[in-house]
Amino acid sequence: MSGAPVTGPASVDRALDLLEAIARAPGPVPAKVLARELGCALSTVYHLLAPLTARGHVERTGAGYALGPRVPALYRSFQRHAGIDEASRGLLLDVRRAAGAHAYLSARRGSRIAVVDSTASLSENLDDPFEVGLDHGAHATAHGKVLLASLSRAARRRYLDAHGLPRLTENTITSPDRFEAELRRVRAAGVAVSVGETDPAFTCVAVPLPDSARALSVSLPTAAYRGRQRELARVLTRAARCGFPTLPE
Repeated sequence: MSGAPVTGPASVDRALDLLEAIARAPGPVPAKVLARELGCALSTVYHLLAPLTARGHVERTGAGYALGPRVPALYRSFQRHAGIDEASRGLLLDVRRAAGAHAYLSARRGSRIAVVDSTASLSENLDDPFEVGLDHGAHATAHGKVLLASLSRAARRRYLDAHGLPRLTENTITSPDRFEAELRRVRAAGVAVSVGETDPAFTCVAVPLPDSARALSVSLPTAAYRGRQRELARVLTRAARCGFPTLPE
């Protein structure tokens, strides 16, 4: 491990790695633990923590470092940019009540697909494969299929060239031809289903929102899904027609 300060673009990457490591932890993290996790010198960790702490992104506690008071404001700005407001939150909760399953709002921005809101609470979503955040396995999720199906073939090819079709479970579609056939079915039916493709224990169902850049979905244990596809598709389609707020440009 080098004790030399990290500077330039590398320091930005390392600082973001540090912030994400703190966010992943179940509680405050000592600097020595962060150094081990990132594989860098303790002096480098302190060098990077200083501006993060000064700007409020991180705070120091008696037990270690935790996310700071600046983070909630960033999340509120993220929600605003993603078109999330009280109306969309209310519709998600309505979907959860009607479906008896957690509801999710996902969005595509450029070459990224992310789950931007969810009805799963902090105490319920610890094992949730569809938690809020960037979706690195969108090809294996129902919302990802909906959003990829709305792209032109050329744009979708660029996305798949960048992200591939990695196998996440034995049910994941990894053949480009099979995946294109799956997306044709999604466009024809107006609904996508992923049965155990991300996690064998979970199934998700999704429909597009009118702006085509977002998807509405639900997830539930695969064992509880059997026989409910039409019912869940009706719940989602009805909610999608209720008028989610328009995604900001």
